[in-house]
Amino acid sequence: MIKRSPQHAAGFTLIEIMVVLVVVGMLVALATFTMGGNSLRRDLDNEAQKLFLLMQTVSEQAVLNNTEFGLVIDEEQYRFLAYDEQSGTWKPPQERLFRMRSLPEWLVVTKYIESDAPRLASGNDDGEERVTPDVVLFSSGETTPFELELTIGSETLTDSDYAHSLLSDGVSGIVWDNPGKEEAPVE
Repeated sequence: MIKRSPQHAAGFTLIEIMVVLVVVGMLVALATFTMGGNSLRRDLDNEAQKLFLLMQTVSEQAVLNNTEFGLVIDEEQYRFLAYDEQSGTWKPPQERLFRMRSLPEWLVVTKYIESDAPRLASGNDDGEERVTPDVVLFSSGETTPFELELTIGSETLTDSDYAHSLLSDGVSGIVWDNPGKEEAPVE
């Protein structure tokens, strides 16, 4: 049996501690890279889902309230408007659901809207700017035929291969084409 003298204290050497710290640091870096690498894609998924659910909800509100609603999309924001039949103008509804929402700086929304589709234009003759929504959600349940493509686009990062599409043929409901969703086989 080997006896330790009181001069040698039990413990780890500096080299052993440093090796353990390097290994732990590498594991943390790997976990951060794996978890955080697709954060913009996750944010894009969330933004697409939010817009899709809002459009579905507003479409249902149009049918329930017998009111036409419109969606106006700019580079930095989007908002819903209600058509006032008495004045013949598009006005922002008072409900919180329809408030203006800003788009993240990295999000690019490309609009493909059928140009000859029926729209309800504002009839302002008092010099105010006429607002015509990009997409109209009719009280009959129909919409303007459209496709909205949501992609990541910034000065530092572009990911054009990963895109969400919200679309409708005008008669059917709004469809969300999610890049993570598998396509159904064509028969």
